[in-house]
Amino acid sequence: MIATLPGAPIAAEGPQGRRPKRLTAARVGVYAFLVTAALFFLLPLWIMVVTSLKPMDEVRLGNILAWPSAPTLQPWITAWSAACTGLACNGISVGFWNSLRILIPSVILSIAAGAVNGYALSFWRVRGANLMFAVLLAGAFMPYQIFLYPLVRIFSLTGIYSSLACIVLVHVIFGLPVMTLLFRNYYASLPVELFKAARVDGGDFWTIFLRVMLPMSTPMLIVACILQVTGIWNDFIFGLTFAGRENLPMTVQLNNIVNSTQGERAYDVDMAATMLTALVPLLVYLLSGRWFVRGIAAGAVKG
Repeated sequence: MIATLPGAPIAAEGPQGRRPKRLTAARVGVYAFLVTAALFFLLPLWIMVVTSLKPMDEVRLGNILAWPSAPTLQPWITAWSAACTGLACNGISVGFWNSLRILIPSVILSIAAGAVNGYALSFWRVRGANLMFAVLLAGAFMPYQIFLYPLVRIFSLTGIYSSLACIVLVHVIFGLPVMTLLFRNYYASLPVELFKAARVDGGDFWTIFLRVMLPMSTPMLIVACILQVTGIWNDFIFGLTFAGRENLPMTVQLNNIVNSTQGERAYDVDMAATMLTALVPLLVYLLSGRWFVRGIAAGAVKG
């Protein structure tokens, strides 16, 4: 210990030793890997964007990486309102509105059911809770394809097959395991004293959930919204199987546009339709990506 005179200023302690080098071989390697990975994943996006802005005369030249000499939005307009899916030439806009009609109730119902289940399994020790949770976890990791035929038979017998209610119910069912897992882990990380205090104050199941737990669930609600929006919007197999001809989502309409071409294939229109289909998930991730990381971290460790 070093003695100091009374009233003498105490030197502030700081880092000792040589300052680390700003540029090292390891850091150069990391940056080189990150740049290479970014270029690898952005290259297909670049090709789609530049191709969707070219007329077909320029697409035929084969310079897929080159920026168009005369950019045009006509392929986007055609893809939205005039591209053909079979005999109908209404563009991909029909699938966009169908996807919205499927998405909104599916997201709301699946998140609401998952939040209630996670809350019940975390604080209310219902009989058979562990077994129920294990069954839900098993359902989250089973391939969807093995459920298609049984569900088709069940919905056919109930009379709702190939309807909007059918496809919404399918998304709610298959979203329930993951939603329950997320909310259970998040609620398990909250102090149990909050729940006990609400019980002492006379709160029942729904009062505690709606007035105590749900207002504290904003980070996990955002995570659940991102997962469900992107998963349901990008779905193809459920929309093709359960939605019916009048409710085909945007992904199915995109497949029909690409495969309904007669004569010369309009690659610029196909790429524009692909970009239009991908815009919603891209915007969701770009606008709320940081909230996704915060929400996952909030429920990752039990406090």
